Amino acid sequence: MGSAIGPTGFILLVVVALLLFGPNKLPELGRAVGRTFREFKDGAREIISDDDASKRKEQEKAKPLASESAPVDKPEDKRLPE
Repeated sequence: MGSAIGPTGFILLVVVALLLFGPNKLPELGRAVGRTFREFKDGAREIISDDDASKRKEQEKAKPLASESAPVDKPEDKRLPE
């Protein structure tokens, strides 16, 4: 069974909101809810970008320098054994 609100459920929510808040307060309430969701999304986006930036910094610190990670290859001794 899906958890989405169908058209009947949505209409019921609007009727209940009208009864609780009245037709004059409903637009103001809608704006407040919209503002709250927008601020929440902006905050979540900011937290995610900060988290990604800190992960990148940690990965760069963990990455050894090229001179440290690659062992220095010694030239092979190609002389014939004596």
